Amino acid sequence: MTPSSQVKGGRLPWSGLLALSSAAFTAVLTELLPAGLLPAMAPPLGVAGSRIGFLVTAYAAASFVAAVPVTAALRGLPRRPVLCGALLGFALSNTVVALSSSYPLTVAARLLAGAMGGTLWAMLAGYAARMVPAERRGRAIAVVLAGITLALALGVPAGTALAGAVGWRAAFAVLAVLAVLLAGWVRLRVPGFPGEPPHARVPLVRVALRPGIRPVLCVTFFLLLGHQVMYTYIGAFAAHAGYGRTGVLLAVFGAATVAGIWLTGVLADRRPRAALLGALALVAAVLLVLGPAGRAHALLLGAVALWGVAFGGAPTLIQTALVHAAGPGEADLATSLQTTVYNAGIAAGSLTGGLALDALGAGALPWTALPPVLLALGTVALGRRHAFPAGRRSVALEAKPLARPGAVAVTCPAGDHDVRR
Repeated sequence: MTPSSQVKGGRLPWSGLLALSSAAFTAVLTELLPAGLLPAMAPPLGVAGSRIGFLVTAYAAASFVAAVPVTAALRGLPRRPVLCGALLGFALSNTVVALSSSYPLTVAARLLAGAMGGTLWAMLAGYAARMVPAERRGRAIAVVLAGITLALALGVPAGTALAGAVGWRAAFAVLAVLAVLLAGWVRLRVPGFPGEPPHARVPLVRVALRPGIRPVLCVTFFLLLGHQVMYTYIGAFAAHAGYGRTGVLLAVFGAATVAGIWLTGVLADRRPRAALLGALALVAAVLLVLGPAGRAHALLLGAVALWGVAFGGAPTLIQTALVHAAGPGEADLATSLQTTVYNAGIAAGSLTGGLALDALGAGALPWTALPPVLLALGTVALGRRHAFPAGRRSVALEAKPLARPGAVAVTCPAGDHDVRR
């Protein structure tokens, strides 16, 4: 696969994009697998089941803390080795978890995995954007982020089932081997991009202050806050509605997010603003329906399916807008900010939903989730000029020679750095 085929041709560089999507799949599975293994992991580590839940918390906290500083510290290094290093960090962490009988050591391994996750999430969307022409960025990012949906819908249940069949240690060992294989795949099929030279590095504050960045971050926070109010306590809401099969609701939601990802891949490069407005409006409409009519089981299932379609596509559309606002060359830094905001939204939504549940009951959850979703919708509607414009201008590419024999460079006025092969 030549550099020109990766940035110009009509076909997407599928092998490289699927490698990045598999990296996203592995990161989500590494993060969430302990949640499904609480009873099995607790006795060997000598702690209560609730303490195993803290292994997920440790990952999220490390990802929250590490995303911005680690990304900023590594921005001068070639991109592909950093990506491979993050995957090998996952492999090391999962190997330690598979072998450890010490709870503190296991927590330390999970902190390492969280730091690697924060680094990885800051890179994936920008990497995908730099592998394709500007007019195909939305579809490329949708392919990569589909790994998240597949991990939630299929990976976590499959990993839990594998752990039940062969033991939780074997499940983490399989994850470790998968991460090593992925590092090799990335090395072979994902193009190499250079790091940023010191004179070309834009300070983090300047990236954050660029027009369009803050509205995109606000939409990220508001949407995740509203989403987590409902999603975290969907079991409590299902019980309130007299529908005791929470697993069915989660399966419907997960399957619908796959449809949302597919639909987003079709629309992201054609009508990105309209698609995001439609997705957020659909989430708001679902909450309005669930509020008064959640006890109608058919309506509940239909609303959850529409919620999954809308939420499945929204993160891709938001991240595509962020890459366009920052420019692919600064996408890693901008996405590191978004990773921090994303985790803050998850934490705030879970906390807000818990407070609403305790104070007002499960029936109040849709009404609690609705205001932040409406704020996200309003921010997109008002961000037409910089953050969420109606159309995207294509970016002209021009080739230039490099001093190193046998190398090819492609430069992009929107901020891409040289592509080296």
